[in-house]
Amino acid sequence: MKKIAVVGCGAYMDSGYGCPGEWRCLKAAAMGEGKFDEPASVVSFVKCECPGRTLVSNMGMAMKLSEIKPDVIHLSSCLVDAKPGCPYSDGAEMAKILEDKTGIKVVMGTHDYH
Repeated sequence: MKKIAVVGCGAYMDSGYGCPGEWRCLKAAAMGEGKFDEPASVVSFVKCECPGRTLVSNMGMAMKLSEIKPDVIHLSSCLVDAKPGCPYSDGAEMAKILEDKTGIKVVMGTHDYH
């Protein structure tokens, strides 16, 4: 079973509008639905905080504290597909930075639920 980390948008999570940390990302991972090609184990869930400067260090700390390196990092669907989008960065830019710094593949999105 793949070990995955999910990155959610902190501003969206804190607003309470269907937090990306709730059932949708976790269900999609467990069921192998949406952007998951098979059932996966969520080993960390990292909250991106505006303006995103701490994302890489927070991911590193999550891996260090859990002592588990994920096979894949998923940017949550709510982070990737947000309207309006993030004023500081876009998903592709975040993915590139994470991949460059961690060496771990980043997938854009988690689920297709509405």
